[in-house]
Amino acid sequence: MISRAYHATLFVLYQLCIVIGIAAMPLAIAARQAGFSLPIHRILATVEAAYENARR
Repeated sequence: MISRAYHATLFVLYQLCIVIGIAAMPLAIAARQAGFSLPIHRILATVEAAYENARR
């Protein structure tokens, strides 16, 4: 049961990171033009890896 709750929580966290990434796109574009980047891709990759590991 805990495994199922953990998997569901990771799925929600993964989806939330995707939504935040999409919503932050204008900010990310402005930041890139200013010379730095936001680490959203690293956060998403980490959550995706945890979600994939939990699925197995």
